[in-house]
Amino acid sequence: MSDFCRNCKEPINGNYCSNCGQPAQLKRIDKHYIIQELGDFLFANRGMVYTIRNVLVRPGESVRRFITEDRYRFVKPVTFLFISALFFALLNNLFNIYDYSFDELGGAAFLMNWLIEHPAYTNITAGLFVSFWIKIFFKKAGYNFFEILILLCFVFGISTLIDSVAIIIQGIMNLKFEYISIFIGTIYITWAVGQFFDKKKAASYAKAFLSYFLGMLTFGLLIVIFAIVEIVNKL
Repeated sequence: MSDFCRNCKEPINGNYCSNCGQPAQLKRIDKHYIIQELGDFLFANRGMVYTIRNVLVRPGESVRRFITEDRYRFVKPVTFLFISALFFALLNNLFNIYDYSFDELGGAAFLMNWLIEHPAYTNITAGLFVSFWIKIFFKKAGYNFFEILILLCFVFGISTLIDSVAIIIQGIMNLKFEYISIFIGTIYITWAVGQFFDKKKAASYAKAFLSYFLGMLTFGLLIVIFAIVEIVNKL
């Protein structure tokens, strides 16, 4: 006698739904559930440390391995970027380093303030533009647009953590470190992307820098155009 899955409504003839994997009967939450949750959390932390260490030291090799061989030990790239951005946002709220306001821009202020307050979404959006230019400069490499975007999620995640370290240094030691962190982040992104494609060729790093520069420039120009349109409409 079959039951129906509470998740996808398909018939169940065992302990699990053959369609979506949902258990036929959910167990009550008890100490074993809590222990399992703690175990999953600790494993996620180990995965985070593993991801940071490898993408920081060997970004090209690590991301290629994630794309083609091993997707188990690494934190998923989008998740990694969001966790990094969350850490950055928490530190920024604590030390109040990046406290900019664009209220004078009217309707455009909402977009500008939103981009500052949501660094993960900002990085993903910027990554779309940078990926476009990388795809153009490295079209012979054979990677599709989404694989390049995965590369940038990892790389931008590390860059965001570099900015987080800068916030800690600036907040504790009262040093103007934000511009230095931007420079370090740009160097890291250029090096990581160049290493991903061909670490032995100087041209690879030059194209990586141009891709990043043009991608961020395109992204920034669209924001400026939007702001100008909003200002002109107010006149």
